[in-house]
Amino acid sequence: MFRQRLSATPRGARLARRLAVGQLNAWHIPYGSDASEAVALIVAELAANAVTHGRVPGRDFELRLSLVPGSVRVEVTDSRSGSRPPGPKDVQAPFPLAESGRGLLVVDAVADRWEVLDREPPGKTVRAEVDVPQWWSLVGRRG
Repeated sequence: MFRQRLSATPRGARLARRLAVGQLNAWHIPYGSDASEAVALIVAELAANAVTHGRVPGRDFELRLSLVPGSVRVEVTDSRSGSRPPGPKDVQAPFPLAESGRGLLVVDAVADRWEVLDREPPGKTVRAEVDVPQWWSLVGRRG
């Protein structure tokens, strides 16, 4: 498992994406692969949401990555309670000319599964999984 707390700033969100693809590469899921690109998009959107909508002054957000059978699991946790994003069945497209509101649509399109979880102490975690059925063959080729 990979776990990192990051500042709830745009810089922290950018760093989350870079750390995620670097960790996947260390796990033999190479840069530029479908799985790496999908995870990069998911982390970018969830980290941006944590910074924009989940920020609590003085509190960080957390990125967790883990390998679960057949998948990479991404979890982004923030400290804000009370404002819960819509879940997979409730995401709606924004008005066509809206300048924001598409992040969870991207997550919904790219992730194989995702959900929003409440956490204690207050806050929430958005968890998404990207299937990597060929992961074992990638490990065999590289390591």
